[in-house]
Amino acid sequence: MMSARHFLSMMDYTPDELGSVIRRGIELKDLRNRGVLFEPLRGRVLAMIFEKSSTRTRVSFEAGMIQLGGQAIFLSPRDTQLGRGEPIADGARVMSRMVDAVMIRTFAHSNLTEFAAHSRVPVINGLSDDLHPCQLLADMQTFLEHRGSIKGKTVAWVGDGNNMCNSYIEAAIQFDFQLRIACPQGYEPDPRFLALAGNRVTLTRDPREAVKDAHLISTDVWTSMGQEEEAAKRLALFKPFQVTRAMLDLAADDVLFMHCLPAHRGEEISQDLLDDVRSVAWDQAENRLHAQKALLEFLVAPAYQPA
Repeated sequence: MMSARHFLSMMDYTPDELGSVIRRGIELKDLRNRGVLFEPLRGRVLAMIFEKSSTRTRVSFEAGMIQLGGQAIFLSPRDTQLGRGEPIADGARVMSRMVDAVMIRTFAHSNLTEFAAHSRVPVINGLSDDLHPCQLLADMQTFLEHRGSIKGKTVAWVGDGNNMCNSYIEAAIQFDFQLRIACPQGYEPDPRFLALAGNRVTLTRDPREAVKDAHLISTDVWTSMGQEEEAAKRLALFKPFQVTRAMLDLAADDVLFMHCLPAHRGEEISQDLLDDVRSVAWDQAENRLHAQKALLEFLVAPAYQPA
């Protein structure tokens, strides 16, 4: 019964499977742009559990399900409380009898793994404190659209070694690129992910060293949800890690800049960076929709056998 495929991490799939989901995302984007109605998930329901607030994750999954002919149920932090009052395992057993897939945006990654272990339908990580794999699907789709294969390329991550950074490490393994991470002392990514990546990943304290000749530069806010009390300290510490146009000039001529958004202009990026022609942040944000539609189709559609 518990044989559903989940998407909790980039490591859950083979590189070939990830590549086919991303290429499918590009096809679904083309269908939408041409106004072609494509509804393989008619009659299917996605439950979306949010413990953390969200703009892009909610809109992209909800719109995606509707465009694929299905529906999404939004459960706010007030509507469900993972593990508070009702054990996570019980919630998973009940909910997975009523819906066709569950997307969870949560704090502790263990909430996801526990829910998935007791769910009879696919569970998707919409972000946890450890990882943000759906964002990486969108990022990889965006790079492929603009520059072709990322295999063998150099990617620079500048800033906090957070969940996004951990997912970039997983992507480096799965998509076969070199990743340079520039972060302040004490803000390195999780050692578990670094160990997994071996010599694919290098750590540096100098952002200029990280971005030299890079084909892709990515960053994220310096203070993530739940870290607000550290904001002032982080602001001072991360100041040298602001990504600017001058920093992009040190990279490869065809460098792309990405940011998973929301962006704090004047903090992790200079005021004008998202307006630079090398920034593809808006395409990247849109691709959350298309990549996740491909993921939903991959996870949910095969299980559906109409009468």
